[in-house]
Amino acid sequence: MTAQHALLECLPSGLRAEVEQHAQLIHLSAGDVVFRAGDGCRGLPMVISGSVRVQMLGASGHGIVLYRMGPDDLCTLSIGCLMAGRGYRAEAHVEEPTEALLMPRQAFDRLMAASPEFRQQVMASYGRRLDDLMLLVEEVAFGRLDQRLLDWLKVHASGRPALITHQELAVELGTAREVVSRLLKDFERHGRVRLARGRVELLQSQEVD
Repeated sequence: MTAQHALLECLPSGLRAEVEQHAQLIHLSAGDVVFRAGDGCRGLPMVISGSVRVQMLGASGHGIVLYRMGPDDLCTLSIGCLMAGRGYRAEAHVEEPTEALLMPRQAFDRLMAASPEFRQQVMASYGRRLDDLMLLVEEVAFGRLDQRLLDWLKVHASGRPALITHQELAVELGTAREVVSRLLKDFERHGRVRLARGRVELLQSQEVD
């Protein structure tokens, strides 16, 4: 196995060779589902290249993006599931062709017990993602949705159109498609955005009143 991940760099040569021997190199296509809510965790996914979106769906059918995994990232939910021995409570979808290593549960447990360096790297990744999720909770619970939508557009749709549907944008913000459509139509009436099917372009960056 020649594929590399930053997490392996912290390991002593003996443990690293053990991981490389047992880890499975997987290739995923855009649209593939890595795991669904309720699935058991088979191991720790370590992304080498590509992008994977992790999202949660509520009983109402509305979803919210929790985080994305890119090169050298670890799956935070998988870490929690492996340590707690429970199944997933969210789902992961491949956004673009992705290559990853899957470290089996037994190897993960052994390294957590045997390697302080590995344990520190895993927990540091877990802590960083937890901080991001706390910020997401704060935005969803206390932020004005119109301002959150405008902030998203400033990042993703300023200067060139964002190729995204209203439903996909609703998932990004953790709300209903109808709410997003209503806000975008209001922005369009005020000359702030240009809308087309599957496209949103920000025309003005002024704050929402």
